[in-house]
Amino acid sequence: MLDRKAFSDLARKLRSSTQARVIEAADLRRYSRWKIGGVASLLIEPNSVDDVRRVLAVLAEVPCPKIVIGDGSNLLFDSRGLDGVAIRIGAPLSRIKIEGNTARVEAGSWVPHFARAVGCSGLGGIQHTIGIPGTVGGLILMNGGSQRKGIGENLVSARCADMRGDVREYTKADCAFSYRHSALQDKALVVLDAVFELTRGNAGEIRREMISIMAERRRKFPKNLPNCGSVFLSDPEMYGVIGTPGFAVEKVGLKGLRRGGAQISPLHANFIVNVDDASSDDVLWLIHRMRTRVHEETGFWMDCEVRHVAPDGAMRMAHGSAAEKFANATVGV
Repeated sequence: MLDRKAFSDLARKLRSSTQARVIEAADLRRYSRWKIGGVASLLIEPNSVDDVRRVLAVLAEVPCPKIVIGDGSNLLFDSRGLDGVAIRIGAPLSRIKIEGNTARVEAGSWVPHFARAVGCSGLGGIQHTIGIPGTVGGLILMNGGSQRKGIGENLVSARCADMRGDVREYTKADCAFSYRHSALQDKALVVLDAVFELTRGNAGEIRREMISIMAERRRKFPKNLPNCGSVFLSDPEMYGVIGTPGFAVEKVGLKGLRRGGAQISPLHANFIVNVDDASSDDVLWLIHRMRTRVHEETGFWMDCEVRHVAPDGAMRMAHGSAAEKFANATVGV
């Protein structure tokens, strides 16, 4: 593990050999939709696709934890911080090129911006993503979407770099998309850009559909407090018997439950909101309580969409971290 001087030396090397923005002692709360997290030793924002490759080549020689993040919408950073490097794929990598029914987009593009861009060009197929806060790269990795659709339905291919900076193109078949999952999640890869095949339609109708989706999201979901969106995945088997995760949590009486600065949203019970400087442990405690209580009452285990990032860089589904931390705790309600 590197000490502070070694991270400072690494920062100088990155500044001299790449065009990336390099931040030492980065406050991860600034990069979290939950506004939760400690300090990362380094945070790096590459300036271009080629810059990503250069950054990865430098980091490949360094024995420290490395994580890749986008908009932080499906991550819970640990309040103890990250003793390593966070590589952020963001706004500098957000170019969009539309030709005919095809769109090539860089991985740092904000999803609502991408959806609007193709919609205004009269292209449909990804309207369902309009309200999803996050980057295209992150959405591809988890096959994100809404209305039980996934972005993978329209993907043709994605270019990804491994942690040495070597680039390979992955086809839709290579990605093996399933509900909120892709094979890319199981590999140490950085999505660089992707090609989508879309459907020609009427720009006005597409725009009206997206406005309707946004209005519905504003009505149903909490917007005024920091949150990561849906905490638990909607399992098709559970959905057919019980309903959505939010409905299940509400039925077992946990809607509105608070622990420290975190609360199960009184508006939608599949959201956890940061009401007062919540810690990662506050959120993990609530996740464990929601999951175990629903299992006790229904027999179904709910799995998280959210991933917890530990101080050593280990990234795992948040319900796993929650169970490990609170399995033997007395949780009360």
